[in-house]
Amino acid sequence: MDYVALPKIELHAHLTGSISRRTLHDIWLRKVEACQTDLQDPLEVMPEGKHDYNIQTFFPLFSKYIYNLLVDEASIREATTAVLQGFHDDGVVYLELRTTPRATAHLSAEAYVRTVLAAVADFGGAHPRMRTRLILSVDRRHDAATAEAVVALATALRPPVVGRARAAGLGITVHFAEARASGSRAELDVLLGWRPRRLGHVIWEDDEARREIAARGLCLELCLSCNVRAGMVEGGFAGHHLGYWRTVKGPKISLATDDVGVFGSPLSNEYELAALHFNLDRQDICSLAREAIDSIFGSEEDKEWLRSIMWTS
Repeated sequence: MDYVALPKIELHAHLTGSISRRTLHDIWLRKVEACQTDLQDPLEVMPEGKHDYNIQTFFPLFSKYIYNLLVDEASIREATTAVLQGFHDDGVVYLELRTTPRATAHLSAEAYVRTVLAAVADFGGAHPRMRTRLILSVDRRHDAATAEAVVALATALRPPVVGRARAAGLGITVHFAEARASGSRAELDVLLGWRPRRLGHVIWEDDEARREIAARGLCLELCLSCNVRAGMVEGGFAGHHLGYWRTVKGPKISLATDDVGVFGSPLSNEYELAALHFNLDRQDICSLAREAIDSIFGSEEDKEWLRSIMWTS
């Protein structure tokens, strides 16, 4: 089966984590030549072929390096365009790209988001085969004021937006049970109070949480390679919880990459891995690829378009 040609939906992709090392290197090189950075070469910080980042080594890639390299409009636009091109070339037809609004020395948080949106709009105009929507993220470490600022920004940039976001009709997706300490039913109840349509990762949920997720019929954004290569699951690919959730009635599944620039597995490879480790045939793969259509945050017209172009067999 040609997994690249397979039309695919990507609902869990972080912008900065999806930037390839080569793109980062090209941006870094131009900044070095212009005497605009003294950062180390990203190919030394993130060597080609290294994908075994765990929770302890993963986050410093961003806080100590990538965020310090992408600080101006030109670099953010270049990186965003390269990410979109990568998903497009891999056969993604509908993409929801997420990013946390962040101010830099050169841009306000709003200017950062507007730059990303402009790159998305320009790319979409030239590549109508892939539709892209942007999700603005709130980090759990943020205080209430910062979270409110993100909501206000989303409201301003997409009029009519957790609380006001749902009331304004925007979709909400939350990370749940990404770590063992955050997989309890009590935590799930808090998150479900925000009425999310989707949950990301759902690795360490307890039995009570699993039953509630199934009863709600939520869409689960599952990231095989990220979870396995970062040591977030036990038992390798064959032990990934995708196998469990495929046996449960109610929830929908959406395979995703999370951070393809870090873990090196494009969405086409995630489908191939699913077929290999969970004995899925072509019909199974086509059905799995279509499963998330009704869970996208796009319009009804987007959903109808996806139903018309995605393979059924």
